[in-house]
Amino acid sequence: MGSFTEEQQDLQPERVKELVEGDEVQLVDIREDYEHEAGRIAGDRHIVMDQLTREVDSLDRDRPLVFYCRTGSRSAVAVEAFRGAGFDAYHLDGGLVAWVERGLPLEPEGGEIAPH
Repeated sequence: MGSFTEEQQDLQPERVKELVEGDEVQLVDIREDYEHEAGRIAGDRHIVMDQLTREVDSLDRDRPLVFYCRTGSRSAVAVEAFRGAGFDAYHLDGGLVAWVERGLPLEPEGGEIAPH
């Protein structure tokens, strides 16, 4: 397999799961608080999208970032901004909806995808 940085910015759910389980990325959920509370990917960090600029210094520039949201549209915007600022950034293609469609788990047990 090629290096992680050679991948497209849109990562499939199974690839994100593999990267998170291998502790190779910082997984950031940029959805609203109520969305995160309803259901999320284990091991993520929650930073609401409109707070990303305030939290940028708390993110490790030496580790790739994978952003996710409900369907991927918000996270795609975050990726563009962070790549423009020099980060190695990616997003979960199709967002949490695609994650669940692939049968991948949510936290807490019985978690669900909240409407946006």
